[in-house]
Amino acid sequence: MTAATAAEVTPANIMKMGLAFWGSKTLLSAVELDLFTELAKSPADADTLTKKLNLHERSSRDFFDALVALGFLERKNGVYSNTPETDKFLDAAKPSYIGGFLIMTSLRLYPTWGGLTDALRTGKPQSEAKDLSSQDLFAQLYSDKDKLKGFLQAMTGISLGNARYIAQNFEWSKYKTFCDVGTAQGALAVTVAKAHPHLSGIGFDLAPVEPIFSEYAEKNGVAERLKFVSGDFFKGEIPQCDVIVMGHILHDWNLDEKRMLVAKAFKALNPGGALIVYDAMIDNEREKNAFGLLMSLNMLIETPGGFDYSPVQCEEWLKEAGFKNIRFEPLTPTHMMGIGIK
Repeated sequence: MTAATAAEVTPANIMKMGLAFWGSKTLLSAVELDLFTELAKSPADADTLTKKLNLHERSSRDFFDALVALGFLERKNGVYSNTPETDKFLDAAKPSYIGGFLIMTSLRLYPTWGGLTDALRTGKPQSEAKDLSSQDLFAQLYSDKDKLKGFLQAMTGISLGNARYIAQNFEWSKYKTFCDVGTAQGALAVTVAKAHPHLSGIGFDLAPVEPIFSEYAEKNGVAERLKFVSGDFFKGEIPQCDVIVMGHILHDWNLDEKRMLVAKAFKALNPGGALIVYDAMIDNEREKNAFGLLMSLNMLIETPGGFDYSPVQCEEWLKEAGFKNIRFEPLTPTHMMGIGIK
């Protein structure tokens, strides 16, 4: 390194990343407060917004203007409005809303990530799973109706983009039936069913999910072609069908459990059927998809044994189970899907 180059080095990027939680929490709080949903109804000045959101006048203007500076609000002549991005994705009244995931992030992930250093030292989760197995964690989460609905809406928020790509780009015309394993609210199942009227599908999840799934399917006009099947994929079998989808499922579990789930999917598929798995897969070089690597750290914080993985690792598990013609395709910029044929 030359003297000239050394002189140009600054700590700006270090400071930006070290304080990134400032901007993150500002956005998360805005979603929690329904700010963007309120502005979607009508633009408003600071005083009007302060009253509608029940904020203290000391900090509200700084809060709104910080969101302008961060690129999440626009302000003209003292009147605030959403940007095209926040209007589309953070207005709770729109089907494209992804705020459920951000609300869960604010209420659950933001506090637990404060324990990352302890997790790195101990290898133990910092969430509700501290004293539970992964299976017990989900059972506990699903036992609280309010927490469950929030969690399932969050899963819809993080899954919709991937679901739309899969619905549009996978060769569904070859198949008649499918099963969305760990269906949550049903984002994938509903999106695929709406795009392909010839298909009938199953949403497979724990029993408490059924009313939330059914309501979502009914709301989207596909309830007659989608049915909910309750079950635990550790204790029973996956329903038989032509295509099985596992989205944001494998990363929850340890290596042996991942292999077991892939093997169960192979067993449940009809001959010629396909397994689709998608997650925030880590690139094979482990140096580009920062989101995938950070998601894997999130699994450290959230679960006793979960971790994210690369296409090379996933291909190995699919081959072990008996899948052929394995391929991988990018979905959103942070996610990838793997496809294997029985």
